[in-house]
Amino acid sequence: MSTCDAHLLIVDDDERIRDLLKKFLVRAGFLVTSARDAAHARRILSGLDFDLIVLDVMMPGEDGLSLTRSLREDMTTPILLLTARGETEDRIMGLEAGADDYLPKPFEPKELLLRINAILRRMPEADISEVTPKILQLGDIRYDIERGEMWQGEDLIRLTSTESQLMRIFSAQPHEPVSRSKLVEDLGRDRGQAQERAVDVQITRLRRKIEPNPKQPLYLQTVRGAGYMLAPD
Repeated sequence: MSTCDAHLLIVDDDERIRDLLKKFLVRAGFLVTSARDAAHARRILSGLDFDLIVLDVMMPGEDGLSLTRSLREDMTTPILLLTARGETEDRIMGLEAGADDYLPKPFEPKELLLRINAILRRMPEADISEVTPKILQLGDIRYDIERGEMWQGEDLIRLTSTESQLMRIFSAQPHEPVSRSKLVEDLGRDRGQAQERAVDVQITRLRRKIEPNPKQPLYLQTVRGAGYMLAPD
């Protein structure tokens, strides 16, 4: 996805930060809408679709983590959290809530731009070709590699952008382990132990969607000393 057609929603209770981010991102080529709090964001989201949401965590009323959890119930739009809390455990909480990335304040606007572009690049492109799709079967779940879609019967399983990217990575080499460091690299994240832990969180979330018993995974297996491996039927 190119930035020229990406529509971002900025949610922050600080008017100065909202305005600065909006001006910066508009100059970078995005279409930008802003909201002053969670309630305002909900009203906007009820009528508009966005390609990515940049969401402040520490807001009066409903905070960013609570809003993220709520949005994840029926929405897969990528979410980038902004917060003054930069500790590893706080980042893990954000990812567990359903965020795709987490940027601690203060931050350089250029880093925000790089992270936004990285998330948008991970979004699967619509496939309009007539090529017969390749399907991976995971029990009663089928994954359409060409379309990047996952189905259980007639029900589409909603995947976040990060989950979609993980499935793309694993489905490209089924039955072969992929190391955590390689997953971090392919997801466009900075290297480091904290990011590898963040990958573990994303794997846990993905397992909840594809495994009959996520605590005893059959299809997205842990390979001791080697990483993770997709083992379709």
